[in-house]
Amino acid sequence: MIRPGTSDDAPRAFAIWRAAVEATHGFLSAQHKAEIAVQVEQMLPAVPLWIAEDAGGTAQGFMVFAGGSIEALFVDPAVHGQGFGSALVAHALMLEPQARVDANEQADNALPFYESRGFQRTGRSERDADGRPYPILHLRHPGKTSA
Repeated sequence: MIRPGTSDDAPRAFAIWRAAVEATHGFLSAQHKAEIAVQVEQMLPAVPLWIAEDAGGTAQGFMVFAGGSIEALFVDPAVHGQGFGSALVAHALMLEPQARVDANEQADNALPFYESRGFQRTGRSERDADGRPYPILHLRHPGKTSA
């Protein structure tokens, strides 16, 4: 189930973010990981958050979606491959059929995940939005196509 998040969801979302980054973002330096963690923890209570819950009502993933763009999407690594990320992407595409997303090039799970859901590369930046040396791939979904 996908539902709107509230500021009360921020601690669980941050725990998901931390676990997912530990599992998938080994390329980040310890210093950058700590800097980003502070940014994420501060922003989560104030952003447009969507929560993916399991049947028991436990948040297993979250997405920040704003301005037609998936700003963040993370799933608890304990449930990777169980459809929570796909459900969040499907929700984003319902909100904006030509949604955009940026993905860390070095996160080897990100590009295949988005491409398998129809996103196409539109560009690449050498550094992340804060100028750190982590290349970013820019993607966009082409929207619905007529058959």
